[in-house]
Amino acid sequence: MFTGIIETTGRVIDLQKDRDNLHLIIGSDLSNELKIDQSVAHNGVCLTVVAISEGMHTVTAITETLNKTNLGKLKTGDLINLERCMQMNGRLDGHIVQGHVDQIAICTEAKEMPGSWEYTFSYDPSAGNITVEKGSICVNGISLTVVNSKESSFSVAIIPYTYEHTNMQNLKEGDTVNLEFDIIGKYVAKLTSHRL
Repeated sequence: MFTGIIETTGRVIDLQKDRDNLHLIIGSDLSNELKIDQSVAHNGVCLTVVAISEGMHTVTAITETLNKTNLGKLKTGDLINLERCMQMNGRLDGHIVQGHVDQIAICTEAKEMPGSWEYTFSYDPSAGNITVEKGSICVNGISLTVVNSKESSFSVAIIPYTYEHTNMQNLKEGDTVNLEFDIIGKYVAKLTSHRL
């Protein structure tokens, strides 16, 4: 369980193919504090730490993960958002995030505003996922508030702190992001569809 509040960013040091799996070696300030078997969200994807070395840690993405997320598109040197799992005695500053990516989206617009940034994303609505204005959405592991909600797209506004401390600073039109839709909204949508 996560909150969508990014602790730090890391850099992709190396990518190693192992049959259908992909080992991601990530360098970060957080790496030395991690433990083997610990769950860490990487761009919003919950992955298990399998190895730790000086200032680096390794996680493995299997075929299912690579097919449903943007992790397979990462390159050496890319910036990645990192968050350790939530502590039950702490504040829930973002929203309830599982680290289970629902689908990917494409950034269709990235514009700088006076004092903020606005990003628009389009996604395939056939999976039944929805957004609502002022509702929560997790983009690359970041808990954000939906600004403009449409059937197959939505926008988010980014404050300077989030821009500077996540990989949103590198996001441009045409880039792919991971989406995790609000868990409460997903259950409500499922219950409603069964009743109809």
